[in-house]
Amino acid sequence: MATTEECRAALDKLSDSMRGAEGDVRSAAALDRSVSCHITDLDVTFAGRMADGGIDVRETLVGPPREKAEIRLAMTGDDLVALVAGELNFAKAWGSGRVRLEAGLRDLFRLRKLL
Repeated sequence: MATTEECRAALDKLSDSMRGAEGDVRSAAALDRSVSCHITDLDVTFAGRMADGGIDVRETLVGPPREKAEIRLAMTGDDLVALVAGELNFAKAWGSGRVRLEAGLRDLFRLRKLL
């Protein structure tokens, strides 16, 4: 099972990858939205902002998100680490329910370029 520190490191790596992206991926990463990622098996939520082409995690909270972020993710820690490492396909994980993504329709269309 992935630890809280490994999950935080995975989010930092994802943010770095987003900031280094080009083309359509770069434009999709340019959203300015509140974001939360609930790690279900650890019952920890990382909350912050997607801005300036990356993710700025501002809080690590025990339990589910306290506020409804504009972009909400939920998954196990192992799935987060595997997604960021390229070992798990996001579309398949989302389709099977292993990963939950909630956002407005316009944001979902832009985010699909990232994922």
